[in-house]
Amino acid sequence: MKRIIDTENVNIIGAKIKEAREKSGMSQKQLSEKLELMAVYTCRGSISRIENGKRAVTDIEIDAISKILDVSLNYLFDRE
Repeated sequence: MKRIIDTENVNIIGAKIKEAREKSGMSQKQLSEKLELMAVYTCRGSISRIENGKRAVTDIEIDAISKILDVSLNYLFDRE
């Protein structure tokens, strides 16, 4: 089943995830590996698509990413 999306970006936090990841000095592959240790299976390619706004992010992924990158959910949603 296809989803109808009226915009190119399918998430609003990709750029903030990329910013936080780069500030931490972590590669996309390293982030993917750390997510896997938390039983959140998101490959490096998916991380790239999330950061570029081309892939939706699940609530479980958002929570795990914020913990790994040591940033608040408010930061990811640009509310700080």
